[in-house]
Amino acid sequence: MMENMTATFAVETIPAQHKWWQHGIIYQVYPRSFQDSNNDGVGDLKGMATRLDYLQWLGIDCVWLSPIFPSPMADFGYDISDYRGIHGLFGTMEDFDELLGEVHQRGMKLLLDLVPNHTSDQHPWFLESRSSKDNPKRDWYIWHDGKEDGSVPNNWLSVFGGTAWEWDEHTRQYYYHAFLKEQPDLNWRNPEVQAAMLDVMRFWLEKGVDGFRVDVMWHMIKDFQLRDNPPVPDAAITEKRLYDDFMPVYSTDQPEVHQIVRMMRQLMDSFEDRVLIGEIYLPIQKLVTYYGENNTGAHLPFNFQLLTLPWNSLEIAAAVDSYEGALPVDSWPNWVLSNHDKPRVASRVGPSQARIAAMLLLTLRGTPTIYYGDEIGMTDVPIPVDEIVDPQGLNLPELNISRDPSRTPMQWSQELNAGFSRNKPWLRLPYNAGRVNVERQKDDAYSMLSFYRKLIDIRKKSAALSVGSYSPVYADTQLISYIRQDSDETFLVILNMSHRPAYFRPQNTSYKGLITLSTDEERNGMYVQDVISIAGDEGLLIRVDNG
Repeated sequence: MMENMTATFAVETIPAQHKWWQHGIIYQVYPRSFQDSNNDGVGDLKGMATRLDYLQWLGIDCVWLSPIFPSPMADFGYDISDYRGIHGLFGTMEDFDELLGEVHQRGMKLLLDLVPNHTSDQHPWFLESRSSKDNPKRDWYIWHDGKEDGSVPNNWLSVFGGTAWEWDEHTRQYYYHAFLKEQPDLNWRNPEVQAAMLDVMRFWLEKGVDGFRVDVMWHMIKDFQLRDNPPVPDAAITEKRLYDDFMPVYSTDQPEVHQIVRMMRQLMDSFEDRVLIGEIYLPIQKLVTYYGENNTGAHLPFNFQLLTLPWNSLEIAAAVDSYEGALPVDSWPNWVLSNHDKPRVASRVGPSQARIAAMLLLTLRGTPTIYYGDEIGMTDVPIPVDEIVDPQGLNLPELNISRDPSRTPMQWSQELNAGFSRNKPWLRLPYNAGRVNVERQKDDAYSMLSFYRKLIDIRKKSAALSVGSYSPVYADTQLISYIRQDSDETFLVILNMSHRPAYFRPQNTSYKGLITLSTDEERNGMYVQDVISIAGDEGLLIRVDNG
């Protein structure tokens, strides 16, 4: 069905001193939604293995899997009941070993999603912890008496709505959960918890996984005094208090968390060529502290600015420059456009700007992460109210923040259910899946998929784009532009983030060169110089004539 997908890229010319996770491209797979092999409507490991040739053809270097561990699935795998197993929905440990081998055979890497902040309430550790106050694992979680009137210990709220404290009638104390009550937070101040989780990491590293994306890394340590979080200034706090009404200054991002990250990094460094990535939604000045002193923290604290900022050329340009300026010496940048928790990029910025976003992601300095389906322009799928399954959407229906729309099955072909499954998928597909899919786009020179593949190909062949320097050139209310350069070549990137024509004419400077790639296929190969006219929603990658 997906024949002729043999990779044909030229040998890369990346300097040897750069690691694979610096010049490589990461691709996030949401396992439930990638490929179903046994027709139960849910994606699995065997299905994923059948699509590796496609990822290799696309030019992907590293596959990151959202959680595949045993779980009651209260939060679709982010509530883990066994850190050393594989959920039956996804297959067996033998299936995982086979997938890992197939990934490595193709010269790619595999990352697992580690969820160390909390477990499932069905994890044996928590079952022991809640069995009695004097159980040896009682202090593995965060238990506390209520106030004198019996109310919750403080005002901390759950990300998924309501108080973050759950009363346990059996032991007459509250336990803390930053997310669902079925996801109790571990007490990372306990050395036994630290040792147990490092053992989990060691187990998978010894199996051969190439690293971890660490879920909610900035949540792992909480204020020892359990002080109340302050309200957001001028927030209209209603009787139904919401997480964003308070600043989580005591429930997240505590100074001691960096000691934990450093411990994780030390373990990673005891294995050859592994990577530690942290999920961290924090302002840039705080985010960069997770690189650690002398780069002894996370290799890549995920940078989500392109996910969270308004799609505005001046704001994006300022954010890129601020990030570049804030990076510690010798640390490596990274960029993300979409993920399983946020709306897809094509829905956020619109289909016409999605190509601009792709060019931005794949030409900025740093490691790019692509969310499955973005390369074919997948958009958020409207899920009927009675089909919503995401707990965030179910708990807070009035906010319309269900994550289901961005987690729908991959659209492979014009076959039944877009080639994802022969059975009813766990989430519905869009009505246009028979038209918007890999099979329809792979041989269409004008498709989004062809554009992504060309862009990835150019990046992989170019040291300037993969690991070269970054220099801002010019930005206004329509355009953002910058230079990527190494000793052998220079690229000028000009992106029109508006729908109207624009003119690139920076003061006191003139550029000339060949358009290597445009979002409009017809301009490829044209020579431009001086004032460069750009159509609305157009991006240009220009190889600068240094002569």
